[in-house]
Amino acid sequence: MDAITMIKERRSVRQFKDQKVDRELMKEIVDIARWAPSWANFQVARYTLVDDKSIIQKLGTDGVKGFSYNVKTLENAQGVAVLSFVKGKSGKLDKDEYATNKANVWEVFDAGIACQTFCLAAHAKGVGTCIFGVIDDKAISSIVGLPEEETVATLIVYGYEEGDHAAATPRKQVDDILRFV
Repeated sequence: MDAITMIKERRSVRQFKDQKVDRELMKEIVDIARWAPSWANFQVARYTLVDDKSIIQKLGTDGVKGFSYNVKTLENAQGVAVLSFVKGKSGKLDKDEYATNKANVWEVFDAGIACQTFCLAAHAKGVGTCIFGVIDDKAISSIVGLPEEETVATLIVYGYEEGDHAAATPRKQVDDILRFV
């Protein structure tokens, strides 16, 4: 599958088959995702993969602020990637001072690049994903036991898609989002 096809065909998947994704396949996906670019090549993204149903259920009850779409998606999820990042590195040229007025926003930017790369790698390998925005990062961190120097960026639910692949939602025209100066 070429990159343009992957970008255009990847969708958020919320319905999954009752089939676990093999850990070796998930390791391959993370191996691809680790090539995502990052500030000064600090490679701050970390992936904690959860395939234990009891922990996934706890993420649903305690980690998504009761947001019904996320709770429902977690009910049939076969796996969850907790995407976290190492704090205090991205955005700095030396260990003490941020290089731009964006300060630590670069950490989230790097996590976003890593997130998209992970989802595209999963799609290329036949694994559907859904990125969660409504999360309780402190609760999730506690549930999965993240190290103190990391913070949760998002949850990415994954599994083999159940049913038909969703059609693309309409996109704005290129002239509506592009300007030349």
